[in-house]
Order: sequence, then C-alpha cells, then structure tokens
Amino acid sequence: MTDDTFTDRLRLSRAVPSDLDAVFAIQSDPRVWTHYPSLRHTDPAQSVEMMQRWERSWAQAGLGSWVARLRDTDEVVGNGGCTLLGGEVWNIGYRIAGDHHGRGLATELARAGVEAARMIAPDRPVIAYLVEHNRASARVAEKLGLDLVHRAPDAGNPDPSVIRLVYADRALAPAQLEAALQ
Repeated sequence: MTDDTFTDRLRLSRAVPSDLDAVFAIQSDPRVWTHYPSLRHTDPAQSVEMMQRWERSWAQAGLGSWVARLRDTDEVVGNGGCTLLGGEVWNIGYRIAGDHHGRGLATELARAGVEAARMIAPDRPVIAYLVEHNRASARVAEKLGLDLVHRAPDAGNPDPSVIRLVYADRALAPAQLEAALQ
C-alpha cells in the first residue's frame, strides 16, 4: 500500500522527510499529550525516530502509520494507522492536532487503518493500546468495534497509578497480548 488513501475528509499518505516539521508540531503540542505527557516530543529527532518506525512497519508488513491531511486544504492534521507489533498484532494508533480535536478525525483515520490491516492480513488481530484515563481514545477504539481485553498497571509509566488498557477485535493468544504490551 504505497498510494494515498482517502476518507471522506482526509488524505492519508506515507510520511516523507518534508513532513517532519508538521509531524513534530503535532507530537510536541502539550494538548496532544495530556494523557501521557512524558511521551511528548521535545526534540525533532524523536519525531524522526518515530517516522522511521512507521517506515519499518511499511517495509516489513505493507502497512504503517500515515500522515493525515485535510482533503480540502492539504493541512497536516495528524498521523496514524496500523503498525505491526512483534509480528503478532496490528496496533491502531491515532494522533490528531489539538486544533482539530473533537471533530471525529481520529475515528475516520483509525477506521481507514483497520480496513487496510484487514485487507493485508485479516487473520492478524487489531488492537488499540491506551491509558485508561484517555476516554476519548477509548471511545475511538469502541467505535471501531474493539472490545476491552486487558486492564493492568502500565509497566514503565512514570506515573505508577496509570492503568494500561488493550482493546482488540478478537480474543488474544498469550503471545499476541505479550506483543501488544511491549
């Protein structure tokens, strides 16, 4: 899947180096990281590393995260899609610019990712990996038809009170859950 993908309002494309400034602007915005502030990017090198992970997923699995642009203006408003975790599960991720929260763009982006993952490898589970207090992200997972399959303390989180949730489109085998939690 190398060509752009279109939804009603978005054009989704693989990241290219010229996307770095827009991706970093989103990833460094504190409004985007209210539920996990320690993951906010403070250096563009972090965004470069993330974009390289996306590209590795594209190369290994034929699918990864996209840069999301509004179809009518071409403004970069987010990133997301499905990336392969541990060779076991598709992880649906979505990050939308703070100025565009609450408009359903995360659901639209995530739905396109799930559809692409199911076309490429329908036998591989789709999961959403999120923290419990991020109710907006949980609502997106639920709108995608994913069910809660795991709830536990978030290992490695600087805030020991944070609970990690894993939603999935089916029951997960132990190796699949382990890949989801890596």
